[in-house]
Amino acid sequence: MKIKPLADRVLIKPAAAEEKTASGIIIPDSAKEKPLKGEVIAVGDGTKDEPMTLQVGQNVLYGKYAGTELELEGVTYLIMRQSDVLAII
Repeated sequence: MKIKPLADRVLIKPAAAEEKTASGIIIPDSAKEKPLKGEVIAVGDGTKDEPMTLQVGQNVLYGKYAGTELELEGVTYLIMRQSDVLAII
């Protein structure tokens, strides 16, 4: 990975949006909801007040409007503060 987050920030690869409902109905692109979970790809070193508790490879849940979206080599990632992560799955 060419990106190393600074301080208490983490780089997350969002999970793919659902293609079908539980009953088998195909969801069009315009109606798909933004996923609220993803995999931690890279973590910063933390701050002296808040050490990093997240680790690379963990699956996490985050807030709907958390983070900044960026694209690297055709893949979309989110970069956000560790405090924006709600839970580890």
